[in-house]
Amino acid sequence: MNVLLITVDDMNYDSYGCMGCTTPDITPNIDRLASEGALCENSYVAISVCQPSRTALMTGRYPHKTGTLGFEEINNCVTTLTERLREYGYYNGIIGKVDHVEPREKFAWDFIVKTLNPEEHWGRDPEKMYERTRDFVREAKANNKPFFLMANSHDPHRPFAGSVFETPEYLCKSGKRVTPFESEGEYYRGKYVKCDRYYESDEIDIPGFLPNLADIRTEIADYYSSVHRADAAVGRILDALKEEGLADNTLVMFLTDNGAALPFAKSNCYQNGTHSPFIFRLPGTIPAGMRTDALISSIDYTPTVLDMLGLPQIDGVDGCSIKDILTGKRAEHYETIFTLFFKTAPNFVTGKARHYPMRCVQSRKYSYIYNAWADGNLAFQNESMAGLSFAAMRDAAETDTDIKERVDFLLYRIPEEFYDIENDPDCLNNLIDCEELQPHIEYYRNKMYEYMSVSQDALVAKFSHTILKKD
Repeated sequence: MNVLLITVDDMNYDSYGCMGCTTPDITPNIDRLASEGALCENSYVAISVCQPSRTALMTGRYPHKTGTLGFEEINNCVTTLTERLREYGYYNGIIGKVDHVEPREKFAWDFIVKTLNPEEHWGRDPEKMYERTRDFVREAKANNKPFFLMANSHDPHRPFAGSVFETPEYLCKSGKRVTPFESEGEYYRGKYVKCDRYYESDEIDIPGFLPNLADIRTEIADYYSSVHRADAAVGRILDALKEEGLADNTLVMFLTDNGAALPFAKSNCYQNGTHSPFIFRLPGTIPAGMRTDALISSIDYTPTVLDMLGLPQIDGVDGCSIKDILTGKRAEHYETIFTLFFKTAPNFVTGKARHYPMRCVQSRKYSYIYNAWADGNLAFQNESMAGLSFAAMRDAAETDTDIKERVDFLLYRIPEEFYDIENDPDCLNNLIDCEELQPHIEYYRNKMYEYMSVSQDALVAKFSHTILKKD
């Protein structure tokens, strides 16, 4: 059996048609893949930022157990999924996001395509993804080996398709190297590659965690254009697999590494940062059209793949296999899961990351967040605040008290947050001071301490002292 892992970059959980998105024709290929396999509606990535999210996926461990809190290489003592697969004769390949699973020798790649360059259309061209997938599959066939391929689209990461932030004029002013593509003598709309469809602001709905402002509508429309192009890439990757005659004996998984690069989403522990629908397809083993609401984490991926392949598990992983969930033998997995955040990507100018340690324990019903950094003085800042949306919120806050309160909360937070995510998935109403919920809140505080202790989280002493008031 072969394994194909497809990821998209920075896509919100509610941007899929199969998850209820009303934007027209937004993800036909992802929706079809879901209809052919199992859609895990209640699944989450362990951390909502690129490199540590992918590392957790490929090791089955929380970020502080691999050494990848942000954009660092994993510790040499950590065994990766692809190392284990190579031991058993697998041919391993990666297309895109090569620098986000480092060091390369620990991930045992036999085939590498770096896509963050003009020749590969910056990892956003569906046809390039098709060509590279086909090349890899043929190479694995020539070597007479089963394969593992990690195919990574750069969409819908910023800059969004058609936005001012990806035009050659803007990028030249910002000092970035620009190699625009041309079609019949005219620039494509944007830096990267033409979309099949560009959405307009009257075709989309504003996410519930953002206010309905004109510039936000513009940015969300551009974001959805990128989502649609990412979906096209997924479709073409699957086309290559099918054309090579391997669709029926390949375990396919699809997910996004974290939520959209928008305020209150990526680089946070909110639902819109970590909620990532997982799709698994394996004809004849995973029932087509299956939907499960089992609570699942990305640390479960590595043990699941090894279980599906009948290979020995890796010692010391934090996750566990969901094979029985996918085959319909079991309905439940976890009662609660643990998600984390440590620090942002390094600043392009200073080279330094900003540290905002956050932890979250959640169930289907509730989400408890601990913000160890929130002291009333330190202000939050990440890449998701660089576009039109946060600027529009900041400007509107000068005259709108509700938006000002929202902006101030984004910037400074408070040490504890508690949400009824069943009824408030956008985490708009912090219930931490609700008297009648105090027994539930205390339960989640204790679960947080348990997760921190068992996983050897360096924050456990501070949490115990400041929140639980233990000596």
